[in-house]
Amino acid sequence: MSNGQGSQKNVVLYVSAAIALLFVVFSIVMPVQMGKATGAVMSFLTGNFGWLYLLSVFVFMITLYGIAFSSYGSIKLGKDDDKPEFTNFQWFTMLFGSGMGIGMVFWSVAEPMVHYMSPPVGEGGTPAAMYLAMRIAFNDFGIHVWIIYAICGLALAYFQFRKGLPCLISSVFYPILGDRIHGPIGKTIDIITVFATIFGISTSLGLGANQIASGMQYIWGIPSSPLMIAIVIAVMTVIFTLATASGLHKAMQLVADIKIWLSIAFMAFIFLFGGTVFQLDLFTHTLGEYLQSFIGQTLWMGNKEWVEAWPVFYRAWYIAWAAFVGQFIARVSQGRTIREFVFAVTLLPAGFCLIWLGIYGGAAFHLDGMTGGAIQAAVKADLTTSLFVTLKQLPFYALTAPLSIVLIVASFAGAANSAAYVLGMLTSGGEMNPSSKLCSFWGITLGAVTIMLVLVGGIAAIKSLQTASIAGAFPFMLIMLGMCYCIYKALSEEKV
Repeated sequence: MSNGQGSQKNVVLYVSAAIALLFVVFSIVMPVQMGKATGAVMSFLTGNFGWLYLLSVFVFMITLYGIAFSSYGSIKLGKDDDKPEFTNFQWFTMLFGSGMGIGMVFWSVAEPMVHYMSPPVGEGGTPAAMYLAMRIAFNDFGIHVWIIYAICGLALAYFQFRKGLPCLISSVFYPILGDRIHGPIGKTIDIITVFATIFGISTSLGLGANQIASGMQYIWGIPSSPLMIAIVIAVMTVIFTLATASGLHKAMQLVADIKIWLSIAFMAFIFLFGGTVFQLDLFTHTLGEYLQSFIGQTLWMGNKEWVEAWPVFYRAWYIAWAAFVGQFIARVSQGRTIREFVFAVTLLPAGFCLIWLGIYGGAAFHLDGMTGGAIQAAVKADLTTSLFVTLKQLPFYALTAPLSIVLIVASFAGAANSAAYVLGMLTSGGEMNPSSKLCSFWGITLGAVTIMLVLVGGIAAIKSLQTASIAGAFPFMLIMLGMCYCIYKALSEEKV
């Protein structure tokens, strides 16, 4: 198999950068029209193809576990004598850090409360609504998320390390395209990938900065404004760009370690002071319901409008992230077997996320009952402050409040430096260790794109960007369905 990219290897870089620039220019010059256009596209896709988003994730799940349980599961992601590059703990922290971004911190309190007040079925504000709300949160942040990331990561790791192809999404399609992966079709696949990555991570940067700015206003009274949000974005950009430029074994590992240990510390603290028995009861009940109805809720469309707004939205959002998260977890998984990869990637981080949600969501419900509805009131007033309002009901608020800001920054930085690193790989012809200059370019670009949009259009511009990113996930979802066929076709030729 040839992996030469020739003089065309910068095509993806130039075209992707140009598309990003054009989108930003149009968003600045015509923000209202851009918002309407992206909204219309999003409404069309979710309204007419919501079923396909749900069904696609089901196909990814069948493909992954079918391969893992088969004889192909013993195949190494690399040569037969390759050894893992990272220890098990280092591997886990980077797996978790690449895929768990702002969303988990932002929604861990807010989402259960939203569904508790307005469930898709039944009456809100009841014990049944509470159990349903937690199960919905488990469904949105649990195993399905990591199934999406894992199918992409498995295909990439197999073709990169087993077959010696470049670290590019297009490489996965070698079984059906052959050397044409180096031509226009392959370049188009990689450009779509870069587009989804740029706007997916820029949106998260904007939303994360908005939560930090709101937190600073709530905690210290510092007014939240587009300028303040832009300043927060600039500081976060410097942090994750420097981490990315240092490489996998230095600051990127440090960021992942800080994030995982701080996450564990917060979980332990909230577990101890947020109603331990209540959390355990709620978690146990919800986990049972979640596992019992796993297949059914994967494909549930009983309330079409609600499904489009929540499960379909989340599936599309994770597909938008799958390119860079999958590429990153592939990069750090060389030397693992397929079976080890599938079960570790889909179950370990997902299990951590479920425990996280059980603790945060359980504490929120417990404290809401103790305070006569303070958490519900916070969610109704401003979703971005719900975490800080919850912490305020617990001891040591003067310490936990600023540490929660650090956690948000670390949560974003862990995902953002993974994205900048992968963008460097995708736009350098598939280099496994892209130059620090190229990674830094993409880190600065991600920050600059978000800052410009916030300064011109405020949070409304970020929401337009989010909509565009999710709409852009539709063609990548089709690419991922093609990946399922390609990985199966390639494995069928292995001697096991």
